[in-house]
This record gives sequence, C-alpha cells and structure tokens, in this order.
Amino acid sequence: MISIPSITEAEKLIEEKLGGWFDVVISHIPNFIVAVIIAIIFSMLARFAGNLMKNILRRSLDSQQIADLMASIFKVIVLCVGVFIALDFVGLKGTVTSLLAGAGIVGLAIGFAFQDMTENLIAGIAMGIRKPFKTGDVIETDDVFGSVHSINLRNTLIESFYGQLILVPNKVLFRNVLKNYTTLGVRRIEVPVGISYGDDIEKAKEVIVNKINDLDFVIRKNETDVYAEGFGDSSINLLVWFWIKYPGEPDFMTVRHKGVVAVKQALDEADISIPFPIRTLDFGIKGGEKLDAMISDKINQQSSNKGNAGGADSSQNE
Repeated sequence: MISIPSITEAEKLIEEKLGGWFDVVISHIPNFIVAVIIAIIFSMLARFAGNLMKNILRRSLDSQQIADLMASIFKVIVLCVGVFIALDFVGLKGTVTSLLAGAGIVGLAIGFAFQDMTENLIAGIAMGIRKPFKTGDVIETDDVFGSVHSINLRNTLIESFYGQLILVPNKVLFRNVLKNYTTLGVRRIEVPVGISYGDDIEKAKEVIVNKINDLDFVIRKNETDVYAEGFGDSSINLLVWFWIKYPGEPDFMTVRHKGVVAVKQALDEADISIPFPIRTLDFGIKGGEKLDAMISDKINQQSSNKGNAGGADSSQNE
C-alpha cells in the first residue's frame, strides 16, 4: 500500500524545498545584482552608441531613413549582447541558447514570409552604403530614365523628364545595370548628319568643328570631332561629337538643338549640301542599265523601226 505522508511531514518537505530555493536565491543575489548592473551598463552603452552611429551615418548617407534604421539595428545588437551576457552570468546558459535558436527560427520565418520586402530593404541598405547615386542624380536603368527625387528603405522615387514620378523597387536598381549621368559631371553629345557624295569630307569636318567650338557651353574643345560613319543611300554619314557639362545650363535638349542648328549653319556657309533621299532605278537582269538609258534606247529603236517601215512602204508603191 502507498503510504500517505502526514501533514507534519508534508509541511516539513515544503519547508525544506522553500529553504533550498531561498538558499539558492541568496547565493545568486550577487550574480543577479551584477547581471542587472551589466544590463543597465549595456543599455546606456547601446543608447550612446546608437546616437553616435546615427550622427555618423546621417553625414555619410543620403537617406536619413536608412541611417536611422542601421543605427537602430546597431543599438538593438549592442543591447542584446548585454542581455545575453547578463543571463549567462546568472547561470541561464540554456535560456541564452534557446533565445538564440528561437531568434534564428523567427528571423528565417520572417525572411520567407516577407521575401520581396526583405530583399528591397537589404538592397536599400546596401545601396545606402555603396552610394551608386544620390538625390538629384540623373540615372537610367531598366527602361527608367530620370532624376532621383528621394531614396527610401524599400524603393527609390525617380522623376522622369516627362514629369512623372516613378516608384522603383530598390532590388531593381541593385540587380540591373545602372547608368549614372551625374557622377562624372560631363556628357558627350552625338549629332548625326549626312553630306552629298560630291562634297569633301575633310572640309565638312573642319567647318563643323570650328562652328561647334564657337558655342559657349562646349567644353574639351580639343576633343570636338567629326567621324565618317559609312556610306548611306544618298549621302556620306557623319557623326559629330562634342562635350558639355552635365547636368547644367543650358539643359540637354537645348544643347542638342543648338548643336544641330550649328551643324546646319556650318554646312550651309561652306556650300556643302545635306542631300534628300535619292533613289536610282536600275533595270536589266544583271543591273547597271539605268532608266534614262533604256528610254533613249527604246526611242531610238522605235525611230529605227518607223524608218524601216517607211522605206518598205515606198518600195511597194513603186
């Protein structure tokens, strides 16, 4: 039979357990006090380090949101390190291990659940560190071309030259090829033009270069040049290259307009023609026989036939 302890024995057992727990608590009070002090110190250190990191990042990054987020992450990391050290000092190593494992599982679940958002966030932080562009830069990527209006944690707002605001996810800017037209501060303008086959290419080059270099906004004048691109249907195709400050004044469209006008004026003043499209029709199986030659041969043949026919009629009348 199972013996049931008396009330006195039960009270004694409970008293022993409580006494043992009390002794354990008393023995761990110094460690507990030290752990609390460690937690308080790391809390103050996390606040100080977070504010210091925020000030540094705000001066180095263009986006204050990214700077604040990274500073907050750094602050939480410092605070968590202090909490783990305090728990380990108390003797709760198993609790520390469980918390780390739980944090890893939760982070993995959140990463899968919000994969797209997390990818944009990480891309935004990476671009905030690398700084491939900043607010006001003219960039082009993935069929988007315009000026950077603002940079956020998950996306970048770009103002196109047609007056629209385009919201581009940061992962698109991070993955694709990105052209930054502002970094170097200069841009080359290319103006195609054609001259007739009867004109001198070197003369056309000389007059165009001189005319382009007379424009105030042209820089690197020694690099202004004209290149023969190839043979067109009715003209020799040329490419006119010159450099401007970009972005700047006048704007790109105005500069290109004035460049085209200058090329036209230079060719007109030198009496060099820009031909209209011309089509030459060649007849015959092997080619090389022009329409005017065929018409002339046909007229001559008809005249010859009429002459032969007139001679035959005369002989018959006789």
